[in-house]
Amino acid sequence: MTVQVPAILTSSPLIHRYPGNPVLDASMVPYRTALVFNAGVTKFKGKYVMVFRNDYGSLTEQTIEPHHTTDLGIAFSDDGFHWEASPKKCFKLHDEEIIRAYDPRLTVIGERCYMCFAVDTKHGIRGGIAVTDDFEEFEILSLSSPDLRNMVLFPEKIGGNYVRLERPFTVYSRGGKDRFDTWISESPDMKYWGNSDLLFAVEHVPFANDKVGPAAPPVKTDRGWLTTFHAVDIDPARGKHGWEPAWKKRYTAGIMLLDLENPKKIIGMSKQPLLAPETRYEVEGGFRNNVIFPGGMILEDNGEVKIYYGSADTIECLATAHVDDLISLCLKG
Repeated sequence: MTVQVPAILTSSPLIHRYPGNPVLDASMVPYRTALVFNAGVTKFKGKYVMVFRNDYGSLTEQTIEPHHTTDLGIAFSDDGFHWEASPKKCFKLHDEEIIRAYDPRLTVIGERCYMCFAVDTKHGIRGGIAVTDDFEEFEILSLSSPDLRNMVLFPEKIGGNYVRLERPFTVYSRGGKDRFDTWISESPDMKYWGNSDLLFAVEHVPFANDKVGPAAPPVKTDRGWLTTFHAVDIDPARGKHGWEPAWKKRYTAGIMLLDLENPKKIIGMSKQPLLAPETRYEVEGGFRNNVIFPGGMILEDNGEVKIYYGSADTIECLATAHVDDLISLCLKG
């Protein structure tokens, strides 16, 4: 039985959407694309960098080209608000087995930038990790076994190991239904991952009844690892909310705080969404309306936190808050 989630969910008053949203859409990209969203964003070598997902098709005709056409574009910014997309795409995987790579997440560790991404294959969904020094050449370090959909890396080793959050597709073990939870794993070398544990599950989040998983990679604060997550509720009564005949899901963003030395320990979690679909560009006119999915979070020196999120699976947007307010939200939860 599907657990009921309130019909109306609202964003925290402590977070503020950037008035200039979207920060990136198809019209701002110097090649023909349709959906520009679910980007990974970080600061690297003095610049803001955004690697975004391109899904091709027609916005006016509301059509999508086959999945194998998907690739990743790249944009740069001096201030994190105004972006310029490069005419050159930066990453694509496609061969006899691999259909596409998508949904990048960027984490700087040391002097290098690591990118997690999802990979659709003919035999399941795999999670990949690559590393780059210039966003022109990428070395693929690992591809998981199926089925692993979302992964993000912590920006430093913890207890001598690399650590990642992940969301497996555990269909059979969760009763044959959508019931996807967030796990945490570690690795000595970015290639071999294990010592996995459940971090939190759908039933631990009051505004989810379908799945919960990683969103933007965690950022380090003096109180703990500040970590966003995506939370999904499904309502069979929902009708057409996008291009598809029926879209029954709603994606919101949550926030939690993990222990610095033992990130398998949750210090606090907000019981209300950090961001819920409310604005016109989040609830109308998109490929899949009522979707918010953070993919990048940057903590500035002045305490401002920039959270970049895909909206309606169509555009890339920005919201800001103060780090102290976000920590307070977690601890009150």
